[in-house]
This record gives sequence, structure tokens and C-alpha cells, in this order.
Amino acid sequence: MSNKPFVIGIAGGSGSGKTFFLKCFLNHFTADEVSLLSQDDYYFPVGDMTQEENKLYNFDLPSTIDNDHFVKDISDLIDGKSVLKKEYTFNNPTAVPKMLEIRSAPIIIVEGLFILHFKEIAELLDLKIFIDTEESVALQRRLKRDLHERGYFEDDVMYKWVNHVVPAYNEFLLPYKKDCQKVITNNTHVAEDIISITEAISAEMRENVLPKKIFYK
Repeated sequence: MSNKPFVIGIAGGSGSGKTFFLKCFLNHFTADEVSLLSQDDYYFPVGDMTQEENKLYNFDLPSTIDNDHFVKDISDLIDGKSVLKKEYTFNNPTAVPKMLEIRSAPIIIVEGLFILHFKEIAELLDLKIFIDTEESVALQRRLKRDLHERGYFEDDVMYKWVNHVVPAYNEFLLPYKKDCQKVITNNTHVAEDIISITEAISAEMRENVLPKKIFYK
């Protein structure tokens, strides 16, 4: 491999719309051009928990993430290696975890709440993108996700939002907003707004990054 991949970090709080932003962004590239590594798959296993234990367990702390494993896998991708990672299902008993194979590519995307807080990861990023969202909008998105996709109860979601999510965002993510080269406001429910933003960024990547990233076997 002749050149180091270009590493993009995408950070945003819960409900910021990172997932939709990433989906739109990835649509502009082929699987050989970009790879994605998500912080969500690096939580330490917590075993079986009761509903009450799950409600009280704070997933929104850096200590819940296997940062050493996360950093190693990012470094392996940068070195041109593939990584295998078991999908994390947030203790959802109905979800069957997949074994994920992430292959290196000219563009590597790392996304998650703490990627800017973890100094070792932040130093590997060539471009930092911050997804900024009003709290009320983010909460509605969080409710929709956790109630329908993860099977949580509304009072559990609200407990976590007030006691875990918002404090973690203010302490472990918001202070790094000023360090990001791109800050994207995502309060809209209009898909075209985000699509146009990802089109502009992907065009910039094609012009300035991909032509220089030629890989040899």
C-alpha cells in the first residue's frame, strides 16, 4: 500500500442524525473506496441485565468503551489490514449480533460519541466533522429509535436522556466542537438538506483525496 488512508471522524450526540448522515455520505462511494468503523460496536460486554439494571446502566461514559481495541482496529485499517468485530446489540434479546468484517479503504470513517474525547483516536483523524443538533430535535429522534428499534420503554428512555445522555454530551463531546473543521447543523427533517451537504463533502473527497490514494497489492 503506497499511501496512508484519509481518516474522517464523525462525531455527534445521540439523536444528532449521524446514522442518516453516514448513510447519505456512504452512498457517494463504492465499498472499495470507503470503510466505516463505529464506536457502538466497542462497548464492553455487560451480560444479561434486568430491565431496571439496563435502565440504570450508563452507556454514555467513555469507560464503557473498549478504547484499546477501538484504537487497535483503527490502526490496523490504516495499515491496510482488515478487522473482524462482533456487532453490539445493546442487550436487545431479540437482536442477533452479526460478525462484521471491515476492510481497509482509501477513506476510513470513524464515528461515535467519544472519538474526539479519546486523544489516541482524535490524533489519527485527518478531518473532524461535528453533527450539531438542537436538544429537542435530538430527543425526538432518540425516542423514535429506542422505542421502536431497541424495544425500550419511554420512561427508561427519558431517565437515560436526563441522567446519562445530556450530561455525557456536555462533558465528553461538546467541548471538542471547536476543534472540528466542519460543523454541520442537522435540525431538519428534510432529507435533501443532508444529501446536498454529503454531496459537497464527497465531491471534495473525490477531488482532493481519492486521486492520491492508489493502492497496490
